Amino acid sequence: MKNLKLKAARAAMDYSQQELADRVGVSRQTISAIEKGDYNPSIRLCIAICKEVGKTLDELFWEE
Repeated sequence: MKNLKLKAARAAMDYSQQELADRVGVSRQTISAIEKGDYNPSIRLCIAICKEVGKTLDELFWEE
């Protein structure tokens, strides 16, 4: 399932995939795979992403 919430939050911060990846210590391909729904990140990575974009885990990663 695509993570459009992450993509939107990243865009709202005006971060490219590479910028967000650099800030959380992963590759651009990892951020791309998370947004496409091809990769299930660790809780540690989820938390790091949330801190960078100013969102909660529920806001970015909870599936309704």
